[in-house]
Amino acid sequence: MREVNENGPAPADQRATAEAIERGGIGLSVTDLLARVAPGAAPQPEPEAPAAPEPSAAPRDEAALVAEVAALAGRYVPAGHLATDADFFDAGGTSVHAVELVAALETELGLTVDLDEVFADARPASLVRRAIRANGAETAGQRETAGLTVVQRETAGLTVVQRPTTGLVTTEPAPHPAPTLPSTPTDSTARPEDLAQILADLSLADRLPFVASPEPAPPRRVLLTGATGFLGSHMLLDLLRHSDAHVYCLVRAADEEAAVARLGDALKGYALPWSSEVRRRVTVLPGDIREPRLGLTADLWDRLAEELDSVVSVAAAVDFLRGYPSLRASNVLGSLTLAELAATGRPKPLHHISSVAVFNEVGIPSMGEDDPFAHVDRLVAGYDQSKWAAEVALRRARDHGLVVTALRPGGIGGHTRTGAYNPQDLSSGLLSAFARFRSVPAFRYLNAAPVDWVSRTAVAVICEPDAWGFDYNLTGVPNTLDDVVRDMAFGGMHVRVRDWEEWRADTLARLEAEPVPELAFLTRVLRSPTALKLCEATLTGPAATAERTDALVDALGLPPATRYDARAQLKTFERLAGDGLARLPHKDDQPYLWFSETTEGGVGPVGGAPDSPCSMTLTLSVASMHQLATERRVDVRGEVSCPAAHSVPLTVARGDLWVRPEEGIPHQHGLRHPLLRYRLELTDADGGRWWLEGHKYARARRDLWRQTRTLTVELGREGDPASLAGEVVVPADTYVRDQIDGIRVDPRLTGREKRAAKLTWLAWFGLEMGRGLAGPFARAAADLLDLRRTPNPTENHR
Repeated sequence: MREVNENGPAPADQRATAEAIERGGIGLSVTDLLARVAPGAAPQPEPEAPAAPEPSAAPRDEAALVAEVAALAGRYVPAGHLATDADFFDAGGTSVHAVELVAALETELGLTVDLDEVFADARPASLVRRAIRANGAETAGQRETAGLTVVQRETAGLTVVQRPTTGLVTTEPAPHPAPTLPSTPTDSTARPEDLAQILADLSLADRLPFVASPEPAPPRRVLLTGATGFLGSHMLLDLLRHSDAHVYCLVRAADEEAAVARLGDALKGYALPWSSEVRRRVTVLPGDIREPRLGLTADLWDRLAEELDSVVSVAAAVDFLRGYPSLRASNVLGSLTLAELAATGRPKPLHHISSVAVFNEVGIPSMGEDDPFAHVDRLVAGYDQSKWAAEVALRRARDHGLVVTALRPGGIGGHTRTGAYNPQDLSSGLLSAFARFRSVPAFRYLNAAPVDWVSRTAVAVICEPDAWGFDYNLTGVPNTLDDVVRDMAFGGMHVRVRDWEEWRADTLARLEAEPVPELAFLTRVLRSPTALKLCEATLTGPAATAERTDALVDALGLPPATRYDARAQLKTFERLAGDGLARLPHKDDQPYLWFSETTEGGVGPVGGAPDSPCSMTLTLSVASMHQLATERRVDVRGEVSCPAAHSVPLTVARGDLWVRPEEGIPHQHGLRHPLLRYRLELTDADGGRWWLEGHKYARARRDLWRQTRTLTVELGREGDPASLAGEVVVPADTYVRDQIDGIRVDPRLTGREKRAAKLTWLAWFGLEMGRGLAGPFARAAADLLDLRRTPNPTENHR
């Protein structure tokens, strides 16, 4: 069966071919069939079976244009060349390269191609055919398109073709009329040619051999694809940690050395170990899921078929802009090749990483593990279609006895401990935009879970024979809109909820005004009509349910699914901000919580009597609880009145206060434990710059109340040592009034959230101060009880 494209049979003929295959009328093995539809596969002899008539050859000038487009596209792929019927993205082209290719086609060949058309089907032959249909203007029997003038004078089955730039006139056989197909999907339906291709691809599953049940035992030899990807890399480490399996990793590379290097770089990039112990239990196989027999030699294929205990399919092309023809080789044909390996030789289970994208129909009522999938004709995005086709094809493989487990993650969030994330994942892009621009689109649910939970649960299924052969939603606990808004507010990132179209327009405007290279892919998604349908289905869809997954997790004693909340996202937010995607709270933002502090006392020359009055009127604030949890720092603003320094109060230009700096470790001899440290940058009315350093200490004494209110200070001009020193104290009658009753919280929060913020601050600060005050007493007690201490010289003479 040929790959379906504009040069091939019409959809009706493709359906006839598919039905013939289903009836067993074409005697090819699955490998042979996959070899025939693999990208770049050599032509195979046709079987002796009824076949649909092929259309006549295209006019020679059109063929020349196809060759020119292929040569131009070849500049942007690693190999430097591209076959006329090979997919641009499968050959290594990226989304950025696609943008450059569209520009080059217009400037160098005068060929206007919409970027969405490149993503839909990026084969040079298909691009030219579509450009001709889209750009052609048929008037008075003449069609001008892409530098060609086709004069419709048909004589004896010949068409006269004249290229206006050269005047060359040739005669070619008149082509059959091409079927009329929409160049872009409608608002809610897939392209007819894509549906025909999906039908043909599903029929391949029926050519799989029938197979007996595998041995129900934990696997000891596992083939894993996708180990260089985000989820696959974590699953590799979890397989090694939680089983005795030796893992064979299929890695796309030219040779074993390059494959090993690529795998090691991927693991280290996701903060995962690549040690000698990991390397000892991993065999790296250079190959490609898009190729027949995975690009392996026949001997290696046969050996794996006999030795493997399990096949784990994680590899996939995850791109929400590309169409089904561009994704099918990786996401559908690759899955069927792995199914053939699982069914060949010793029976083996196939564990397939699918996606809740199989439910991505706008308006679908539920997303349970055994609920009906979306109607495929209502899936517009190629990614959704390819995941649907792969899982449906593997369901048909179950009828042949193959044990297939479908594992469906939703959005895969960053690791809760390392913060590692997938920079090209749509969930990461949306989360970054939420934090960066402080707005979110109105949505129903976000079905997302952290990668460490998804990976650990998936590996548990792979290693538990009783869990094989079922469908699992690895979506965790869904987040509601209120959950996300509350979590971000708790982190100091107060977001505004907007209508989807308003949010999209505002985000695009911001990204265009302030380009963020790391979010360029999100810009392309938000501009793509096809990808927008995927986003709409995701944001308006129901909460995914996972009763079977929850029961299995409970039975195996694994950590239960929890909401991917602010605490779980903390490390990921930090890494997103560090990489330039997200923006964490800043001290110039609206404070999350604040209160006043006044002090009174005196200062004098260093070493002299503190006989000059000094007072401070300050406002202490925090931008977020994240700031407290990671830095234990409070922002300071206000004034310092000190006539000995300047007759006019000094203004705090920048101020920081650290709670229990250096974990409260004493400065010397264990006598004074630091409770608070103030560092203020000051300016005077004449433009002079000053600094003030202040400390509160805890000692093993009874005056604990005074210790929490007394601040020793040093004051000096910028760049000079301290010229003034002394002590200031928070008056007892203002402490409770200002620092407890006087706490203020961001007015944008609800009353409940304000109370929670205030109580959280008081609990955190009270705990830190309690630990600080207890420190000196604990040290004194330890000294008294330490019988191992070395006696001093006086004690030796007693």
